[in-house]
Amino acid sequence: MPVPEHDLPVVLPLDVELLENGGSPLPVHKPFYSTACPKCGADARRETDTMDTFVESSWYFARFACPDFEGGPLDRERAHYWMPVDQYIGGIEHAVLHLLYSRFFVKVLRDMGYLQTDEPFRNLLTQGMVIKDGFKMSKSKGNVVDPDEMIQAYGADTVRLFCLFASPPEKDLDWSDQGVEGSFRFLSRMWRLASENLDALKSSGPCRGETPLDKDLAQLRRKTHQTIKKVTEDIRERFHFNTAIAAIMELVNLIHQVLDGRTADPTVWPVVREAVEAAIVISSPMVPHICEELWRILGHQELLLDTGWPKWDAQALKAEEMLIVVQINGKLRSKITAPADATDEELEDIALKDFRIRDFLEGKQVRKVIVVPKKLINIVV
Repeated sequence: MPVPEHDLPVVLPLDVELLENGGSPLPVHKPFYSTACPKCGADARRETDTMDTFVESSWYFARFACPDFEGGPLDRERAHYWMPVDQYIGGIEHAVLHLLYSRFFVKVLRDMGYLQTDEPFRNLLTQGMVIKDGFKMSKSKGNVVDPDEMIQAYGADTVRLFCLFASPPEKDLDWSDQGVEGSFRFLSRMWRLASENLDALKSSGPCRGETPLDKDLAQLRRKTHQTIKKVTEDIRERFHFNTAIAAIMELVNLIHQVLDGRTADPTVWPVVREAVEAAIVISSPMVPHICEELWRILGHQELLLDTGWPKWDAQALKAEEMLIVVQINGKLRSKITAPADATDEELEDIALKDFRIRDFLEGKQVRKVIVVPKKLINIVV
């Protein structure tokens, strides 16, 4: 039986006794639930399930813009400034009800003049679940992993790194103890890279972009700035932490390769330090604890948390050389290295002089040479 409109609103009591089990106090508060039927006047029990949770969860984000406002549901000026929500992250199970109701509420609030936006959220990311042995984790299946045990064994950074690296955020993550161990090995390798070369890293000067570099160091500097660019874009624009981490791993591997047999060479350390510090800073959103400590032992006084995000050097991104695939009648026959600024005519000349290509062309007539800039050359015979 609905409450007549002239009796609305039904005011909730203030003298309730809160229950230890956390349940609603209304079902045991007789002055509230004991009432009379508005139609026949007989004794009646008032409904105590007074408010569906969707009523709160469908517009709370707008109230976040003005939590101290007491003059109504929303401060129109602040709500207009902050809304709509830039990024919503939630499970796919919310897509049908919660997100749908949020749209309804926002459109009603718009019609009532409280909001000026038509939609509650600009971007939506529905993240996958953590599964094990092919199934969603559950106690009944016995496939639950206790995160406290993993953190105790490997540290929080390792567990974070594995969860972010194992799959894109929108896909299910298949838990793997071997994967956790692999993440731990990578962090250990990153730690050793800095700690075992601490004196050389701390005493090296800054890397200057105009300083001439040999081929290996030029490659490392280019890789450093390519990685900064990729990680920045993967995190900021795509939430693809897994590919960002993969790029950092590639950079760390290249640093090790460049250092192999050259630790006594003073010319390597400015470039290596730039690469190591870049790897630490861009890893810090994923593995903050180890990165903060690495930053400290490298001699920095300020917290890594307070350090600006690195900017990539557009000049350093430019390759001095490029690798070009050479085909004959569409079949791969060779690969050549050419200056990055080589013209089509110069690329054609380099390809035709390649000894492997000369062997294939012997006794044949070249009818046409097709150059796809910076990618391939196809010789038609």
